[in-house]
Amino acid sequence: MPLVIDASVVAAWHFPDERNAQGDSIMARLESDSARMPALWWFEVRNVLLIGERRGRTMREYSGRFLDFLRGLPIEIAPLPEELAVLSLARRHQLSFYDAAYLELAQRERIALATLDRALARAAVAEGVELIGAV
Repeated sequence: MPLVIDASVVAAWHFPDERNAQGDSIMARLESDSARMPALWWFEVRNVLLIGERRGRTMREYSGRFLDFLRGLPIEIAPLPEELAVLSLARRHQLSFYDAAYLELAQRERIALATLDRALARAAVAEGVELIGAV
């Protein structure tokens, strides 16, 4: 069964100081499942890596290898959502539009959401979306 994985989980895969059992179990799940991501995920992950490089948390070579690793995973970018649905979720749960996009996709596709973000996890629970990995 596919799942939506937000950038907080992907960051935990890359940065050693963010690595945790929840993130590792979500990665292991991709051995048998696939993931569907909102289009912003593509940009968000690359920005996380770039900021990590600037702050000395990672090196350009590691970022490149990590992007190669991600390209090998069963990840598909989903079609754009209805913007009013995302805005509504963001307003109702005090989320950024970006975080609400992950929630909207999980809700729209009736699939689980994997996140390490507490506010997004609370919103998912409130919306009846299956949650994976929240701390």
